[in-house]
Amino acid sequence: MDSKRLERALTAEFDPNADELRVVVRQACDLADSGKIARDRGHELTVEDIVANLRDAPKHSSLSQRWNWWLGALETAYGGYAEFRILPTLFGDI
Repeated sequence: MDSKRLERALTAEFDPNADELRVVVRQACDLADSGKIARDRGHELTVEDIVANLRDAPKHSSLSQRWNWWLGALETAYGGYAEFRILPTLFGDI
């Protein structure tokens, strides 16, 4: 996973704040490094996959909400994705 390319793509598509972007990119890289998507879906995780799936989330969702929405769908379909979700902080969504 090219983290800089992912940052650019997410910024262009969703205009997130810097903290949220940093956390989503980190989680996406961890997910890609785990190999779980490749095992479950038969192909490596790509920047295009991430953007396309996050685009399908409910409108007006923040980037972290979109990420968690997609991870929830993966959890339902395959199991084992909860560890890649973004947990809310004491200050609300990141």
